[in-house]
Amino acid sequence: MTLGSIIRRPYLASPHVTVSNVSEVNYKAMQEKCGIKAVIFDKDNTLTAPYENTIHPLASDGLTNAIRTFGRSNVAILSNSAGTLDDPGYEDAAEIEEALNIKVIHHDEKKPGGLNEVLDHFGSDVVSDASELCMVGDRLLTDVVFGNLYGMLTV
Repeated sequence: MTLGSIIRRPYLASPHVTVSNVSEVNYKAMQEKCGIKAVIFDKDNTLTAPYENTIHPLASDGLTNAIRTFGRSNVAILSNSAGTLDDPGYEDAAEIEEALNIKVIHHDEKKPGGLNEVLDHFGSDVVSDASELCMVGDRLLTDVVFGNLYGMLTV
């Protein structure tokens, strides 16, 4: 994915839903009205402050509601640092999983790549198609483009 392709298709960088923090998202409506079965969160500036592994106070209720709605195994983090080849031994991913009590998806390609690892993480018994996923993140050119490129609901 190049910047030129985004310029030709600017809708890829436009989220379906815009909120000031993840606690404003209605996860139950997302599940019932949109058929969403799992949620992928970016980490930095979405669930935590950058380079921190503790949940931001404004994101705490949102993460709790997502887990309550979809179940802990259907909520995960897709980061462009933790869980990638830039994370030796996936040590950062392990620390985040311990701190936030949700899985970090391991992936070789940074967003907007990594779809296969995401689908493998949730499994075909949970998600049969990327359109059953929601990507929640703060970056238009990574998080939102990733979700929109594959037909996910984007926040």
